[in-house]
Amino acid sequence: MSQATNQSWGGRFSEPTDAFVARFTASVNFDQRLAPQDIQGSIAHATMLARVGVLTDDERDAIINGLNEIQGEIERGEFNWSVPLEDVHMNIEARLTEKIGITGKKLHTGRSRNDQVATDIRLFMRDEIDVIEVELKRLREGMIELADREAETIMPGFTHLQTAQPVTFGHHILAWQEMLARDHERLLDCRKRVNVMPLGAAALAGTTYPIDRHVTAELLGFDRPTENSLDAVSDRDFAIEFTSFASILLMHLSRMSEELVLWTSAQFNFIDLPDRFCTGSSIMPQKKNPDVPELVRGKTGRVYGHLMSLLTLMKSQPLAYNKDNQEDKEPLFDAVDTVRDCLKAFADMVPAIEPKKASMYEAARRGFSTATDLADYLVRKGVAFRDAHEIVGQSVAYGLKSEKDLSEMSLDELKQFSDTIEQDVFEVLTLEGSVAARNHIGGTAPNQVRAAAQRARETLSALKAGA
Repeated sequence: MSQATNQSWGGRFSEPTDAFVARFTASVNFDQRLAPQDIQGSIAHATMLARVGVLTDDERDAIINGLNEIQGEIERGEFNWSVPLEDVHMNIEARLTEKIGITGKKLHTGRSRNDQVATDIRLFMRDEIDVIEVELKRLREGMIELADREAETIMPGFTHLQTAQPVTFGHHILAWQEMLARDHERLLDCRKRVNVMPLGAAALAGTTYPIDRHVTAELLGFDRPTENSLDAVSDRDFAIEFTSFASILLMHLSRMSEELVLWTSAQFNFIDLPDRFCTGSSIMPQKKNPDVPELVRGKTGRVYGHLMSLLTLMKSQPLAYNKDNQEDKEPLFDAVDTVRDCLKAFADMVPAIEPKKASMYEAARRGFSTATDLADYLVRKGVAFRDAHEIVGQSVAYGLKSEKDLSEMSLDELKQFSDTIEQDVFEVLTLEGSVAARNHIGGTAPNQVRAAAQRARETLSALKAGA
């Protein structure tokens, strides 16, 4: 047995908590991470209580000064975290009472650990979302600049991982950027629902004290207080929404990682990653392994797991707060850390990608990537598309036998499949002609890639300005 019951709730108990149960139910080993937000919320709560006359100004000042001193102890690693005190909230409150006496016990007036922890998590998530957004912006900026720089670099485009049509490397990178632009919108939208304040909902029904929740919300930078006390203490939708954002983002980064891994292989040889983002083999001295994208690809699964964990955690809970909700923090904390680290790795790595232009160009020449251009050429000459499709298919079959790309065939070789083909066909059979012909918004023509990069740059700049 533990030597004493927790003083925050033990008055009605006749025996101390079992020592194992105390360890099993404690969360302080992981929720101490919320200490800065817990202190921030407590300072705002004390300030509000003084404004409405529940605390005197002297009591408020003693509480705030004590909390600031405790923050210093935590930052210096001098704070003694206690498992019997269960969580970050009671550890800080107990230390405050040690420092300033009975006034420390008055801090909890008008609130519960239920609304306190809900507030702490929202403050934490708001802070972390802002950090994540900085890394997401940095990655998008790097992609936009890389795309602009490589607007004319030709590579094969794929469907079914088979050569389809030539595109530009810049166009491909902007496709990645579009994925991240949607993720960015989801993150900012999630932040709106995070930034609502539960404090003042107390345990579940509100409080009889004359609190002013709008004052507390303003002090903490929340957009507004929550509307319903029952929902306020039991809602974890914002955590689920964040892990949903995180899962979609990691899915996108994983797709990018897969391409980076393929492109760095000897079989593709499309790009080079700087050595600082790779590792070697303990047995094969020639190896240069793309560990950063491989690890990002691997971490995607754990983030998916956190989303399923939170959904499952909430699916059967009656109103209002239940102890189950203690299990929300570890998956949420890990999702936050994983997203932040993966974005940082990509934001550092992507701008340093070096395309191997000659290899890309040669790969685009293989696989008859301009076959659709030949079909379009015939259609413009008056041939029905289905007939043009058949003609080009015959041309490709001939090319496979003769080991010639369409652009390598002579005019006489091409005319055996259609008399409509003339000398001007070679203008569309070149890779440069093919990409230049896709000259519309969303197309792969180099001038369209540069224009798209500029639009993306302006959109991102507007986000920076708070638009």
